[in-house]
Amino acid sequence: MILTPRQNDILDVARRKGRVMVDDLATHFDVTPQTIRKDLNDLCTQGRLGRIHGGALFLAGAANAAYQARRNTAVAEKNAIGRATAQTVPNNSTLFINIGTTTEQVAEALKQHKELMVITNNINVINILQPNADIELVVASGVVRHTDGGIVGEAAVDFIRQFKVDYAVIGVSAIDADGALLDYDYREVRVAQAIVENARSVILVADRMKFDRSAPVRIGHISMVDLFITDAAPPAAFLEVCAAADVTVRLAAPELTPILQSSK
Repeated sequence: MILTPRQNDILDVARRKGRVMVDDLATHFDVTPQTIRKDLNDLCTQGRLGRIHGGALFLAGAANAAYQARRNTAVAEKNAIGRATAQTVPNNSTLFINIGTTTEQVAEALKQHKELMVITNNINVINILQPNADIELVVASGVVRHTDGGIVGEAAVDFIRQFKVDYAVIGVSAIDADGALLDYDYREVRVAQAIVENARSVILVADRMKFDRSAPVRIGHISMVDLFITDAAPPAAFLEVCAAADVTVRLAAPELTPILQSSK
């Protein structure tokens, strides 16, 4: 299907920002929200965008948003999540950090920590933490995914299984209201599962947009997590699942991180 000039412009905005919202586009193009919804429906039908509540996400590859677009999405929220997560990790700890733009913000917030051992399959995490000589860095072996610097595959899984650490900091691509944690790449999922299995405490970091997305591969369930740090209250059904599994949910804000569920 041939795109209209406005649809091409919408697709370009989505590619740069990671997502677009109906009301913002209606204002920008000076058209009605109904017109924008039709444009988004056409783009989603063609597989160029994925619908979320009130807008759409840019899709690339196996329906995953392009890495740079994801880095530019929900920046302030991810920064807050990173700071809140770093506050829970004491000096003299060992931890895994997996692939993701939110986990990279955790690494940014850990740059001033002392006597850490960080094991990761994320080249970007290595680049962030490398200047701090007080942090020992261990890089997983495996296949480097050029799109985002992630190291995936069975070699990475075998490497991770050599360790037992204090904390695992993991990100995901999507979260279902029933508690399912999801991703796009089966190879990445296998590494994430090994990380979770070999940590004494698991911290999930994800912004609110993860509840608006879907992904085909199941990492596991929220019940395998000890602490979930996000930027806004999750759906009520999901909070009920967290309460039943005794998972702590913490909201990350610039100045406050209130606890919604009692910790384990």
